[in-house]
Amino acid sequence: MPRGRANSGSRDSLLARPLTGEQVDMRLVPIAAALWAGTILGLQLQITHALLVCAAGAAVGMVICVPLARGRSVVALAVLCLAVGVLAGGSRAAQVRDGPVVELAEQEAQIRLDGVVAADPELRQGEGGDERGPASEYVLVRFRVDTISGRGDTHQVRTPVLVVASGSSWNDLLPGQRVRTSGRLSPADGGDVAAFVRVTDEPELVGEPGTVARAGEPLRAGLREAVTAVPEGHRGLIPGMVVGDESMMSDELREEMRVTGLTHLTAVSGTHVGIVLLAILGVARLIGVRGYALPVIAVIGVAGFVLLVRPEPSVLRAAVMGTVAVLGVLVAGRRRALPALATAVIVLVLVEPWLALSLGFVLSVSATAGIVVLVPSWQDAMGWLPRPVALAVAVPLAAQVACTPVLLASFGQFSVASVPANMLVGPVVALAMVLGLAATVVSPLLPPVAAALAWTAGLPAWWIASVAAWFAHQPGAEFEWPDGRGGAVIGVALSLGAIAVLPLLLRRPVVSFVTATVLVFVLLRAMPTPGWPPRDWLMVICDVGQGDAVVLHAGPGSAVVVDTGPDPLMARRCLDSLGIDHVPLLVLSHFHADHVDGVPGVLAGRRVGHAMVSPLEEPGPSARRVTSWLGEAQVPVEAPRVGERRAVGAVTVEVLWPRRRIASSSESDANNASVVLMAEVDGVEILLTGDIEPAAQRALLNAEPELNADVLKVAHHGSRHQDERMLTDIGAELALVGVGENTHGHPDEEVLELLTRNGTDVRRTDEDGTVAVIRTADRTLATVAGVP
Repeated sequence: MPRGRANSGSRDSLLARPLTGEQVDMRLVPIAAALWAGTILGLQLQITHALLVCAAGAAVGMVICVPLARGRSVVALAVLCLAVGVLAGGSRAAQVRDGPVVELAEQEAQIRLDGVVAADPELRQGEGGDERGPASEYVLVRFRVDTISGRGDTHQVRTPVLVVASGSSWNDLLPGQRVRTSGRLSPADGGDVAAFVRVTDEPELVGEPGTVARAGEPLRAGLREAVTAVPEGHRGLIPGMVVGDESMMSDELREEMRVTGLTHLTAVSGTHVGIVLLAILGVARLIGVRGYALPVIAVIGVAGFVLLVRPEPSVLRAAVMGTVAVLGVLVAGRRRALPALATAVIVLVLVEPWLALSLGFVLSVSATAGIVVLVPSWQDAMGWLPRPVALAVAVPLAAQVACTPVLLASFGQFSVASVPANMLVGPVVALAMVLGLAATVVSPLLPPVAAALAWTAGLPAWWIASVAAWFAHQPGAEFEWPDGRGGAVIGVALSLGAIAVLPLLLRRPVVSFVTATVLVFVLLRAMPTPGWPPRDWLMVICDVGQGDAVVLHAGPGSAVVVDTGPDPLMARRCLDSLGIDHVPLLVLSHFHADHVDGVPGVLAGRRVGHAMVSPLEEPGPSARRVTSWLGEAQVPVEAPRVGERRAVGAVTVEVLWPRRRIASSSESDANNASVVLMAEVDGVEILLTGDIEPAAQRALLNAEPELNADVLKVAHHGSRHQDERMLTDIGAELALVGVGENTHGHPDEEVLELLTRNGTDVRRTDEDGTVAVIRTADRTLATVAGVP
């Protein structure tokens, strides 16, 4: 499933389901599709080119209309909507393509600006940086510029930009807050903002937050306070599900939700609006409200919910689609669900044209259309099940099938866990939402009652978090596929195959049960890899993406782990695949995220004896997280001493570095303070170098002139910054490079060529995957590739 919030719309409007046997009204579909297509053209093409395409569409429409006895009005309306879409998209795109802000951004000018915060700031950690190491925390703020001064001129504008800030106070801003700041512009290269503004100063506040933010913030703050009564592991889910506030969610829980296709639960979607709307209507009916008063109360309730969450485009999308779908079902009958969806598309694209290019919007429409079209026949096919159970199976299954082409084309990932995970959490989502919303409403007046309601909401939240954790940690929870056009083709083929085959399977209880069993207990456990783990393996370098994670075999079920990579799930899967349940020694070479952010994956379900960490603790977010994780797990932490030798089962490790701190303006201090180990397993010497750079490499080689090893873990992911002697003089038979997709040029081709010319066999995780080192029958070294 998609990363971040891209999946937020994939379960929108789950209530848009037609009654079995009712004919679906398709007349509005081509009109909505034409408007959508025209808007995309207007946003992406120059207006003259878009109008030419529109004219061509009109000509084709006329040709189609001539022989038609019926449907001419629909075709004519579709052509008209195509033109309207072009004009709507073109006019909105002009705000970010032209004007003073764009001109100054092309010059990368230093500017001063006044404007308004357009959305809640987003805190990012460990993104960006360069090959010397990851960056620290930074904040992204969507901003509407009203006044900009640069290059000697001042301009009055209304232009959207994206502020990239490093000051912590930027994260405390509220939507509607007027701010003055200065920074350097850079081009945005497309999208719905005209430029990026990089600032280093704290924001200068020149006004109060907007009325909506001021009114809603006490309620949001009250909910955050109320959920402190809930256990920490899942408390962050409640504000995430109720108001889309993910600030209290851990990185690990976010990743588990992503892998299992549950991110839509914390990114306010049509499902949330539907739950709120049905709850409001249910209460209104209980107290005797009838007739035309019901829609009025519904509209007021949804409007209040939108104001609480923040009226951002994605929230407005959810509100419109959820409201149209629910009212369409309750008032006009379920056969009107597809026209309701088409109406929602038309309204939303006209109100906010940029939604036409939003992946969340595409997923939202795809999922709802799949539910409308597929669920009735699939529910009928499962006549052997009670109707509510059949519906609970059919809805997430139809949404997954409909979204698969988009997901594969965009991300190249397919979540096997998504359907069963959504089926299992579905019955408790509404309960968590309603209880959490009640806690929010009463929190300013009755904090103890709010805390009690939040604690009760924590029970379904615990179930959701538990389901996400279990499924996400299964090795086969998601599969990698080609993305782009290849992924789209595969996705379409899979979806069409599912549409053809599933009704046949669902009619047969035994076949359905066997298929579900295979899905859960075979695919989720991952297809077996023959010979993995290899017998008598000595060490494994795990494929954890752009990062390092090395496992040294200390005995049955036991290993020394050196670094953990950036992803807890990938680290956990690698150790699980090796059958490791005891880590007597965990070594963290230094505190960069690509070496330590996978620590929770090592701690999960395993006994960890001691941790050895770099003596240079950078004051960054990764170091703080590591300290917290190890402290909570009660793992003793110590800094190494050079020359220290430690026997851990079948592994012996000796600390070779850091001997001293190396300060360099051109190299990373943290990299050069990496813990360097010489490990010995069954007589094989393995040099583990962390990310040390040339200065530290030279100092190490000077201090250890006789340094030799059989296996070299190449420093810093094969960066070009290497001392040649480190690659050629230690006599390694095998070199291992922990590396994934990156923009830093890792590994460097010249480094790889130098190793190869020196007679060293090179294995890299981005091409070979997880690699195990073994001894053959004649005691020579060999490698075996496996899948964690």
